[in-house]
Order: sequence, then structure tokens, then C-alpha cells
Amino acid sequence: MNNHSRILSGMRPTGRLHLGHYHGAIKNWINLQYEHECYFMVADLHALTTGYEETKGIEQNIYEMVIDWLACGVDPSQAIIFIQSHVPAHAELHLLLSMITPLSWLERVPTYKEQMERLSFKDLGTYGFLGYPLLQSADILLYNAKYVPVGEDQVCHVELTREIARRFNHMYGRELGFEEKAHEAIRKLGTKKAALYEELLVNYQQNGDEEALEKARFLLADAVNLSINEEERLFAFLENKSKVILIEPHALITQTPKLTGVDGQKMSKSYNNTLMLREDADSINKKIKAMPTDPARIRRTDPGDPDKCPVWQLHLVYSNDGTKDWVRSGCISAGIGCLDCKKPLIEAICTEQAQFNERAAPYRGDYNLVRNLLADGAEKATEVANNTLQEVKQAMNILY
Repeated sequence: MNNHSRILSGMRPTGRLHLGHYHGAIKNWINLQYEHECYFMVADLHALTTGYEETKGIEQNIYEMVIDWLACGVDPSQAIIFIQSHVPAHAELHLLLSMITPLSWLERVPTYKEQMERLSFKDLGTYGFLGYPLLQSADILLYNAKYVPVGEDQVCHVELTREIARRFNHMYGRELGFEEKAHEAIRKLGTKKAALYEELLVNYQQNGDEEALEKARFLLADAVNLSINEEERLFAFLENKSKVILIEPHALITQTPKLTGVDGQKMSKSYNNTLMLREDADSINKKIKAMPTDPARIRRTDPGDPDKCPVWQLHLVYSNDGTKDWVRSGCISAGIGCLDCKKPLIEAICTEQAQFNERAAPYRGDYNLVRNLLADGAEKATEVANNTLQEVKQAMNILY
């Protein structure tokens, strides 16, 4: 990866977020925003694919979710934050791609059948639900995103996006004035790099020098004056191909800890077992003190097994090595009680929550600030998305 690689990620607006969302996705976003050009999307159109009958709360859910993002440290000066439906190109590209995407590709997506079974109480026999992976592909391809941070279970969606991009490029990958645009991009490299690129180009195309090809790729990856489209155009020119209209993204696998809820199950709103972001200290204290521990440890003097204790799973995320050693040895030897074990955990989570609340303070109760931030993000996202959409329509010969 290089510093001008672009990343897209998003969440459905389901309302306030919990610590599982923070450790599962947002914490990773915060690191990525300082290393890459990041677009973080409120996926409100995706919310309709399963919740089309329950739309009244979406607007407030959007604002509360974005405040949680800001509270965690997502920085609008470093990343572009926007609402999906405020960039109409998402819907239009989705429609255009639907014309070339085989139905069988959508039906074979593993999560489609899984969700149909899990949400069998809902009427999901709609195109919107069947086509939501294609809408995801449109989201990614609009921004020429090179990387999409996902968990292992979502890799199949990125692979579908790559297949759709490949199919589109094969069918429509022709560009008027391609060579002229490529030579213009070469000049942007600067005198020395341009001369080196052209030398490597000749060595590869005329002599079949594979080493020259690799050197040219490194040269382009290190170029700072090129846009993503210009960089891709020079890659295509190097290999004597026509323009790549849609860039194939790569899955950026994120290792996400499975955060335990206060009842010992996976933290989830559906289980009503969450520690919410921006939750007050008294509530956190009460919830963690009531958490179940090793069921074999009935009395204070009974030794315990941390691996059978839900509280230990939170220590693995929140505690340093010294605290974890103290908890493990104290539990096994019965040297500490369960409330003793929970105290440093409560302190660590409350300290983190205090930081969240401090960052959220300017936005709490003032949705206008959030609206303005999202409007600015939508304007920036629209500019990029419309450029891609124009290239797509030109390639399809429908830019009349």
C-alpha cells in the first residue's frame, strides 16, 4: 500500500454504536485515515434492503451514529464522511452495473442465503435484497477504492466487485484519446522520471524485459503527482492495454476481536447485552459488576479458570500485560475475588468513554453541526463519484 491509495468503508445507520463496533471496525478506521485517502460512508440505502418497512428512525440513527464515529476519533479533516443517498451516482452506477451482472453471480453470494435464513421472519424476496452486494460493488467502484477493510466473512463481496469490474473493463475498456492522455500523464512524472518510464516502457514492450516492467510499476507507485486514474492509465499503457475504467479493489483483512457482552454472549443489540459508546460511568460500573464469571467459582475462596470467564475476554482487549498476569494468577489461586478482577476493567473502559464523551460534546444535541459536516463530505464525494460515473457512461456510449 502507498500513501495515495484510496479506501472505502461504511456502516448501515442502525443508531447508537457499542464497543463491539468500535473494536471491530472504527478503531481500524482511525488508523487508516492517517495513512490513506479514506471515504467513510453512512450506508442508508443499504439499510432499506432489510428495513424497507421501518424507515422512520433512519435520519436520527444517521446523526447518532456519525456522532459516535466522531467521538471515537474519526476526523473529518482527515477523512471524507458522507451519506450514501446524498451522492446520487451510487444509485445510477448500481443500475448500470445491474445491466451486465449475471443473476447467478448474485444468487451464489454466501451471505445472501445465510441472511435469508437468519431473517426468515422478514419478506426479503425483493430485488433490493438480492442486489445489495451489487450496490456494495457500485459503492466501492465509484471511488476507485484500491482497498476495502473487511472481516473474513465479507471477502466474498470484494471478490464479486473484482469480477464485476473485470467484466465491465472487458466489455467497455476503450477510451477516446487514450494515448494522448497517457503521454500527458507521463509529463506529470517530471523530466527524470518521465525519461526513465519511457526507457523502461521500451525495454519491456520491445525486449520483453520483465525486470523493466517491475521497475516501471514501482516508479508509478511512488509517483505523487498522478491521480489514481492517471496512474492506472500509465499501468495500462505500460502493458499495451486500453484504459482500465473500473479499478479492481483488494480486500484489506482486519483482525477484529470478538467482544463479549455483559451476559457472556457476543456483544449485540439484539441480545441487549451491550456497553454503548458514550455510556455514563455509573451504568458501565453497574453492568460490569453484574457480569457472570466462571460458573465453577461459587465462593470467594474457590479457584477459577479465566478462560471460562466472560470478564477475562474483556481483559484481553482492555488490559495491559501486567494487569492480565495479575488477573490470571489471582483467579487461578483464588488470591483475588471477582469484584477485584472487574475493578481495573471498569476503570479502563470508563477512561476510554470519558475521551469519547469529550470528543462528542460539540455535536451532542446539535444535529446542524453534523448536517454541515455531512453536506461537506457529500460535496467532496460527489465530485469523485461523478468523474467515475462519467467515464463509465462514456465507455458505455451513453454520454450523449
